[in-house]
Amino acid sequence: MPRKILVTGGAGFIGSHLIDDLLSRGHQVRILDALVAQVHGANADWPQWLSPDVEKIRGDVADIAVWTKALQGIDVVYHLAAEVGVGQSMYEIVRYMQANTLGTANLLEVLARGQHTIQKVIVASSMSIYGEGAYRNGHGESLYPQLRTADKLAERKWEMYAPQASEPLKPVPTAEDKPLYPTSIYAISKRDQEEMCLAVGRAYKIPTVALRFFNVYGPRQALSNPYTGVAAIFSGRLLNGNAPMIFEDGLQSRDFVHVKDIVQGLVLAMERDQANYEAVNIGTGRQLTILDMANALIRELRVNVQPQIVSQFREGDIRHCFADISKARRLLGYEPKITFENGVGDLVGWVREQHAQDRVAAAAAELAARGLTR
Repeated sequence: MPRKILVTGGAGFIGSHLIDDLLSRGHQVRILDALVAQVHGANADWPQWLSPDVEKIRGDVADIAVWTKALQGIDVVYHLAAEVGVGQSMYEIVRYMQANTLGTANLLEVLARGQHTIQKVIVASSMSIYGEGAYRNGHGESLYPQLRTADKLAERKWEMYAPQASEPLKPVPTAEDKPLYPTSIYAISKRDQEEMCLAVGRAYKIPTVALRFFNVYGPRQALSNPYTGVAAIFSGRLLNGNAPMIFEDGLQSRDFVHVKDIVQGLVLAMERDQANYEAVNIGTGRQLTILDMANALIRELRVNVQPQIVSQFREGDIRHCFADISKARRLLGYEPKITFENGVGDLVGWVREQHAQDRVAAAAAELAARGLTR
């Protein structure tokens, strides 16, 4: 049955792909987006890839009056709007908390008043809320360490070690029951969004699902934003003939998931009830190093450079985290369909048609000046 759906952040990377899918299924879609300059450019306007069939509201989620207007007549809310960037969040603290935590509080305040038609809320959470991923020691015991120790980082021993151990721990897939140890303001604000939505959803009997996205890549990502996803940051560097800048040794690993698989998870969360009031990982379950990802982009874009490995640590960074997706399979019937080897060509095909301003050096200098790298 067609529904009236609100997508916050709908002009952005993930939101615009979600909207394409929703429209193809016959739903009506309204967008709420602030069109932030850092993402959409200095003269930000609605991107050309948005369908003319969507209703557009330009407004700030930190303004509760905007929410009151945007929610009128809506059946389902996809709350994707957020300020994104681990490093930047550590010095633009008010901005991140206002957009992410207060913005979500405003949505929930309107829902708590009861004068709405909302049947379901799906909120974008993030793998960043885990902090470090899950590990096992040499005895096969599960461990959930927090930050790496300062002495190991000073020695440039980048892996995670148990106390008094000489061998590094083995990273294993991270499941939803792992304790949450967010290591940045961004991650804290994403945990806020998730926990607030689930708590209010349960209290007011509004089915709510929090999807913990892992490292998303694909067409339409903001290539000029130095705080976006790492695949887009590296692509923006390569478009300008510059080497990707890699912290530590490049062997830190993540779970890179194509935006179309993220959309698959989002749609399944709306259509199925089994994940109501749950937090669910959406990734691929595969571990890939940052260096491997950078080299794949270099090969696809045919740029004659080598990755720049800076052997520095960035405050708030983690070593390994990749998804256990068994819960998504069980509750949603989710199955990732695009491998990184296939998906990177999709990203690069789009990247070749773009122009990007390379702001990475300036962003790195800002972090260094604030003592956030060492």
